[in-house]
Amino acid sequence: MTRKERYHFLLNYFRERQPHVTTELAFGSAFQLLVATLLSAQCTDKRINAVTPALFARYPDAKAMAAAGYDDVLDYIKSVSYPNSKARHVVDMARKLVDDYDGEVPDDSVELQKLPGVGRKTANVVEAVWFGKARIAVDTHVYRVSHRLGLVSAKADTPLKVEKELMRNIPEADRADAHHWLLLHGRYICKSSAPKCEECPFEAICPKLIKDSKLIH
Repeated sequence: MTRKERYHFLLNYFRERQPHVTTELAFGSAFQLLVATLLSAQCTDKRINAVTPALFARYPDAKAMAAAGYDDVLDYIKSVSYPNSKARHVVDMARKLVDDYDGEVPDDSVELQKLPGVGRKTANVVEAVWFGKARIAVDTHVYRVSHRLGLVSAKADTPLKVEKELMRNIPEADRADAHHWLLLHGRYICKSSAPKCEECPFEAICPKLIKDSKLIH
């Protein structure tokens, strides 16, 4: 099966069975999505959803978060990965939003990446989920699944290279959904250490390119 045929098979499967999917993070605004996504780096969405209700009740928007101290935020997020650096990032990010963007989350990737702690992946998530743009965020799940299923070449050895190959091969109308299709498939089926191949709908066409499929942080 050619790579083009593999894309066709996978995309048709997801279009029919999961036409519109979104992040499993809980949020009520663009700012809250940005914070939750930033906190979710190298952490589970389940853990983030356990801490953000109290965090957002106390600091619902950029103005409120900007007035917080690092230790104040740390008290709410101490159970997530890298809590000290993330507390600084979300507070500094909120302060820059207030100072430079009137407290509003910009809808441009370049501007988003000027915010403390916000990289390309986080910016793409916010653009796709909140602003409905045709973006594909490449996290560890998307990276792994893209390689294992043979959607990208072996030369795509960075998240950016994987993103570019996926963008070239996935129609614009599918891109925002495709990020979640691949992510959820990696989270629940094509797991890092114990993939559930017997449950995978792509078992018959999967080339099982396991080597170098894991993203090393």
